[in-house]
Amino acid sequence: MKRFAVLSVLLFALVLPAVSQDWIRTGTGVGGEKLRLAVPDFKIISADSRSAALDKAFNDVLFNDLRQSGIFEMVSKSFYPLGAIGGPADVHLDQWGTPPPKAAMLAFGSLGVNGESLQVQGWLFDVKNAQNPQVLAKQYRESATAENARRIAHRFADEIIFRLGGGVSGIAESKLYFISNRTGHKEVWAMDYDGAAQHPVTRLGSISLSPRVSPDNSRIAFSSFLKGGPNIAMWSLELSRLVNFPSFGGTTLSPAWSSDGSRIAFSSSRSGDPEIYVCDQYGNNLKRLTSVHGPDVSPVWNPKTNAQIAWVSGRSGLPQIFIMESDGTNVQRITDQGYAVSPSWSPNGQFLAFAWVRHYGPGAPGASDIYIMDVASRQWVQLTHDGGRNDFPSWSPDGRHIVYQSTRSGGEQIWSMLADGSQQTQLTFSGSNSQPNWSWK
Repeated sequence: MKRFAVLSVLLFALVLPAVSQDWIRTGTGVGGEKLRLAVPDFKIISADSRSAALDKAFNDVLFNDLRQSGIFEMVSKSFYPLGAIGGPADVHLDQWGTPPPKAAMLAFGSLGVNGESLQVQGWLFDVKNAQNPQVLAKQYRESATAENARRIAHRFADEIIFRLGGGVSGIAESKLYFISNRTGHKEVWAMDYDGAAQHPVTRLGSISLSPRVSPDNSRIAFSSFLKGGPNIAMWSLELSRLVNFPSFGGTTLSPAWSSDGSRIAFSSSRSGDPEIYVCDQYGNNLKRLTSVHGPDVSPVWNPKTNAQIAWVSGRSGLPQIFIMESDGTNVQRITDQGYAVSPSWSPNGQFLAFAWVRHYGPGAPGASDIYIMDVASRQWVQLTHDGGRNDFPSWSPDGRHIVYQSTRSGGEQIWSMLADGSQQTQLTFSGSNSQPNWSWK
């Protein structure tokens, strides 16, 4: 009987990668057939000396945003026909729809500097529709800076992704919040989703942990040692300073916002044993949800309904992932072996991403890797494979990407990948960087 059980587990592990791709593709929108998209460099239409640098910044960001989206097969620029394209009159669809480019869609446009104004015009054409090819036409005007060239590229990329990606908004303008020690202390930092514009948010000169941005992007809740033991601190992004939030006593860690921004779940040892609590966004109306011996930490809401909370509990020995109703009832254990921590719920409420050492103990093989699990069926699939210690996954707002921390390049750094485990990309390189959190929009 024992041999049969072992053989069954091995067979399941062999079969799972083949069948799992279907539910990943259905739930995340990645991994299916991709549109072939060509994006020639935008044509410079002004003589201003700043135009070339701004055009390069724009083109690099636009191409990367569309490539990173996970829904396009980007046509190599070496296959493009000769000649710059600045507007519809320059387009010859037959050159783009046949080999070597063989594109299905074409994004193109022009960029110029007029005084202190950066002006961009962009179009998206359906190459296969000769009678009515135009899908999208946009105009943008901002002050002529590299930051604005990047911002316009993000906006145009998101417009394209929204129209060709099933009506799901793109993530090019979303932000990542994380902890970095680059200033000599563990502070909250922020960066663009692609790793650009990294900068400190807080300068508290203490230890900050587990930053979680509010759904409206106005505040960051995090754990801070600023006033002694770790307590929840609240930072206003609008005021650029700490704002009042009550201290609950004990060790208070891992705050998490409900998707409507009205409630915060967290772990606190105020009663002696770390338990899960919920309060409103101002720290009032405190309610305890767990009361079992063993540490309960790292809560996260189901963002689709706010009716469930996943968290980590040591009540059964080694840390495992559990879920419960948001009032503390109907407790269920999700993982059943090893050492599982850091749950993160996908935007559609279908998946949990988490860090899992499936075979834990002296001499046991394996490492801490990122997995995702379909909550309803309990099917899981491994996304990272023995590349250092991988932890703290966080979903992008479109549900197609996951950001996480990894030691695969040496120290702790922030990486991102598509939700099927492909396109793993390092985002930070300086200092120690950890505990990333993707903004809601």
